[in-house]
Amino acid sequence: MKNLPHFCRGEVVRGFGRGSKELGIPTANFPDSVVDHLPADICTGIYYGWACVGNGDVHRMVMSIGWNPYYKNTKKSMETHIIHTFKEDFYGETLSIVIVGYIRPEKSFDSLDSLIAAIHSDIEEAKRRLDLPEHYKLKEDIFFRTTVDQIMNGHCSL
Repeated sequence: MKNLPHFCRGEVVRGFGRGSKELGIPTANFPDSVVDHLPADICTGIYYGWACVGNGDVHRMVMSIGWNPYYKNTKKSMETHIIHTFKEDFYGETLSIVIVGYIRPEKSFDSLDSLIAAIHSDIEEAKRRLDLPEHYKLKEDIFFRTTVDQIMNGHCSL
């Protein structure tokens, strides 16, 4: 995937309502306008990278891009799980992310427990990979310290 790292920014919108309630793994969701502008070579699957809500701290994240086969979605989504505990929801806030790398393709699971176990495995894999110096340095990228009021996709060009 030649477009990685991929920098992306957008408003947090309500998703399917499954992350926190059903999976115990809350996600921040981008609107269709952001999903529709992903580069063509960013295929569906599970990714890892860095995320920042508003002007807050930068945290590790894992992201699902696709149709979530277990749930048989008909609409493509970008669901970001920030590896941090927030005290409250942040719908309407700006989420800035950098997608650093790819973990695995999306797939269906035979049970909810299997899906949850896979997500926890993805989270651990993301933590390991983001500790690598070439990935860790992106946590400090100027992209996270800029205030851009517009929705944006692509590489940060300052």
